[in-house]
Amino acid sequence: MTELRLGPLLRYADGSTATVWVEASRPCTAEVRCADGARGEARTFQVAGHHYALVPVTGLTPGTTTPYEVVLDGTHVWPLPDSSFPPSVIRTSLESRDLRVCFGSCRWAAPDADVHDPVGPDALDTLAGRIAADPDGERPDVLLLLGDQVYADETSEETRRWLAARRDLSDPPGSEVADYEEYTRLYYESWLDPEIRWLLSTVPSCMIFDDHDVIDDWNTSAAWLEDMRATPWWRERLLSGLMSYWVHQHLGNLSPAELAADPLYAAVREAPDATDELRAFACRADADATSVRWSYRRDFGRVRLLMVDSRAARVLQEDGRSMLHPGEAAWLREQTLAERDSYDHLLVGTSLPWLLPHLVHDAEAWDAALSRGERGERWARFGEKLRRTADLEHWAAFPSSFAALAGLFAEAGSGPEAPASVLVLSGDVHHAYVAEPRWPNGGPDARVLQLTCSPVHNSVPGYMRWGFRFGWSAPARALGRRLARHGRCERPPVTWRKKGGPWFGNQLMTLTLRGRSARLRLEQARGAGTLVTVADTTLTPE
Repeated sequence: MTELRLGPLLRYADGSTATVWVEASRPCTAEVRCADGARGEARTFQVAGHHYALVPVTGLTPGTTTPYEVVLDGTHVWPLPDSSFPPSVIRTSLESRDLRVCFGSCRWAAPDADVHDPVGPDALDTLAGRIAADPDGERPDVLLLLGDQVYADETSEETRRWLAARRDLSDPPGSEVADYEEYTRLYYESWLDPEIRWLLSTVPSCMIFDDHDVIDDWNTSAAWLEDMRATPWWRERLLSGLMSYWVHQHLGNLSPAELAADPLYAAVREAPDATDELRAFACRADADATSVRWSYRRDFGRVRLLMVDSRAARVLQEDGRSMLHPGEAAWLREQTLAERDSYDHLLVGTSLPWLLPHLVHDAEAWDAALSRGERGERWARFGEKLRRTADLEHWAAFPSSFAALAGLFAEAGSGPEAPASVLVLSGDVHHAYVAEPRWPNGGPDARVLQLTCSPVHNSVPGYMRWGFRFGWSAPARALGRRLARHGRCERPPVTWRKKGGPWFGNQLMTLTLRGRSARLRLEQARGAGTLVTVADTTLTPE
């Protein structure tokens, strides 16, 4: 009998269509059957001995909520027998309805319920519990998972035992994952968590990778990449990371129309075993970042989401460092400015924050100047060592890209077609805050804000709490200005100030968008499975 190994994940959903991702135990036909008669089916495709399907569901009615079931070769496999959770549903959009967007990043898989969790309750687990307790109550329309959905370089004790039974952990990469099969273990550990499994089956999700999905500080610099390519294990790790990301995360980000036009997806589905096709794709992506686009656009009525790849699309050469290569930057500009009168809110998802605490920003810009040789070869060596040690590789470490983003947001937010808000959604830095930029000439008509929320479930060391709090202070700003002068750094085109935070804990932010109004709520997971609201504020009025 065919079994459901992983999933279902409800990924794309609009007014009349949806996609549902599953992994089965063997080749089969996967069906999704909805209570209102809508349905879809797809044959599984095979990668590295695993069998996956992304089922397109059609015939849904806008503005409705319908339960669904998953059937594999005629066998009912979802909902699970004796499940304590409510039925999984597909909730289709209606433009006149409020849009709730819940986002965060950085999630270690939670231990079993009877095991002490040293980092505290998981915010997504807790959200799932709240929705399950009141399935007709408030719930997100979409989850935005902004990176580090799995940690390839920081495995759990249970996964380390599994790895040790498979290979000798004294050989590199040790207790980190090494190949595709080991990546699948990470997804099982994370997505078979009962609360997460049910949550992802009933709330649509959009995802993008960050560094830990592959390795800490992925693509920090050209020198870093050269060193990694010299190791015997890096190539297999990277290719497996890209392949598994494409299968588990990227495919579901795409609409049915985009999937139908994707030649790789067609080739994968047609091949008896698509491992070679997918591996060749990953090799091309490694050799030439311009050969693939991980970024994507989603429109939710009058809300536009642009999810930006700020990891694999980089230019790393010191004389031309950029967060986005020219083709990627052109795509972002085109998608931002196209038909501006068709959206009231622009959401830009980038795993790495655009605006950071002032001292952190200035330290990254200073380090970038040192590393490119502004103070000579000795300082350049110091700069390279420092940015690897201190993770100095956010937008601030790519000054031209930081400035280009400021210019793009000013242009998008100005004039009669300007949206009400331009909201930059980020994670990565293991705390939450709101920051607002200011332009010297008065700036755009739209309200532009940096909204950062992390982690969902991870550790927040004491030094990090102290450092980020200090980073926003007046003494820190003075120290940052001294660093900028030493590095001969150009001042950024915007100034900014903290409008909320910093907040520390396992947490999620939720945006409620209604017409041209936007409201933000920050919730933290506390004991006994409770989400506590620690901030609730209006960003743009009615």
